[in-house]
Amino acid sequence: MPDPVARAEMQIRRPPDEVFEAFADPAITSRFWFTGGSGRLAPGARVKWAWAMYGFSVDVDVRAADPERIEVVWSAYGAPSTIEWRFTPLADGTTFVSIANSGFAGSGAEKIKAALDATEGFAFVLAGAKAWLEHGVELNLVRDRFPKGLGGDGAS
Repeated sequence: MPDPVARAEMQIRRPPDEVFEAFADPAITSRFWFTGGSGRLAPGARVKWAWAMYGFSVDVDVRAADPERIEVVWSAYGAPSTIEWRFTPLADGTTFVSIANSGFAGSGAEKIKAALDATEGFAFVLAGAKAWLEHGVELNLVRDRFPKGLGGDGAS
């Protein structure tokens, strides 16, 4: 059985360079994903992304960052994994964004759980990015995912 890969994809009705900027510039990304980033994504950079509401941060090593593709390595799931964004221009001037997270560690069951969790998370990230970039609305999807904190089920 091949290793699982987390995937999330969505059309965002903005030009590709604008969508790329939303993921490369932490001042924009913090409107729909993390609460703070230590720097802009650039090849060879190491940045820190933080989610203050969860008391969590992770170092991110940037392998590639250009208007067509971003690739980073992070250890948000305990061991390094790779995230790749692809920004495909569409004929109407909008962008199709594809995110793939791969290289999960652990047993087969642990890899599957990490891939499922990442798929859910990146679906929230793309939906939040779409709302922000198309309508200027912060949906707080990631911030509100775990109202009781990481590890809490959020149920009342």
